[in-house]
Amino acid sequence: MITFHNPLHQGHAPQHEFFRGERVPCFEKPARVDYVEARLRARGHALQAPGEDSVAVLAQVHAPRYLDFLRTAWQQWLALDAANAQVQPFPSVWPVRTLRDDVEPANFIARLGLYSMDNGTPLAAGTWAAAKAGADAAASAAACVAAGARAAFCCTRPPGHHAGPDFMGGYCFLNNAAVAAQWLRLHGAARVAVLDVDYHHGNGTQSIFYERADVLFASIHGDPRTEYPFYLGHADETGAGPGAGCNLNLPLPAGTGFAAWMAALEQACARIAAHGADALVVSLGLDTFEGDPISRFRLAADDFPRIGERLARLGLPTVFVLEGGYAAAELGSNAVNVLEGFEQA
Repeated sequence: MITFHNPLHQGHAPQHEFFRGERVPCFEKPARVDYVEARLRARGHALQAPGEDSVAVLAQVHAPRYLDFLRTAWQQWLALDAANAQVQPFPSVWPVRTLRDDVEPANFIARLGLYSMDNGTPLAAGTWAAAKAGADAAASAAACVAAGARAAFCCTRPPGHHAGPDFMGGYCFLNNAAVAAQWLRLHGAARVAVLDVDYHHGNGTQSIFYERADVLFASIHGDPRTEYPFYLGHADETGAGPGAGCNLNLPLPAGTGFAAWMAALEQACARIAAHGADALVVSLGLDTFEGDPISRFRLAADDFPRIGERLARLGLPTVFVLEGGYAAAELGSNAVNVLEGFEQA
């Protein structure tokens, strides 16, 4: 499978995050993609650097002021104090409910809170460059499929599916799946389906496309009553306005095994077929794996080829975009298992 990687991903390397209120080493780390790239090469897959610039499409899926902030955030942080080069900034206040979000604060930490949905998405010196190169890789994979390839894989980090129109969160800054879907829309696909198989609901992708009829969003994920991102991903969220009926959430309880998960995938595939999609984007989260340290489904390594096989039977040009998966050593083999299951079907 044609694979586009992110040559700048290692520049996003924060040292710690806050997880359930505790300061811990980052789960989302460069080794995640290093393992995937090593496994791809070991199985004979060639990796290409991105050849497309995603800037125009980014402006269609993210708000301009959010992109402006993200592009310059690290420089803004250093401008406050040169010693901040050794300090990771975290938000400490958010504009919830009756608080205003239309006025950008002058205070940097307040601005960071304005554009963040949590305090577990740390910035580093190379965050913008890594996120932008990842979006370029997603656009390149979509361009490859739009030009006639059966499938392409965007192997990148940081992930993207929690990033919304104007906010970061869940380790995500730019929404790579949304970039791929929008690129496909602009290059010949009248309708696109985005299928998110990450353990955590792709709240950012849902938010971007919730009122659009041309992009179906379907997600299989942990029940948001108990699992991150908590505040989106319920089954009664079905789209709004022109997008009514174009959003499908299939939340499952913690502890779900492969049989029940696969039944949900069948529902999602049926909806994708009914949508009449011309192309498919898969948010390929692999934290459904039973050994994942921050997720609670029970999919085994041998289950992942069957996921690829089922997706292949949809018969759609497909872009795979790497999302979560924090059992880093197993991530590579699980990712390749999905891709090769797809190719061999």
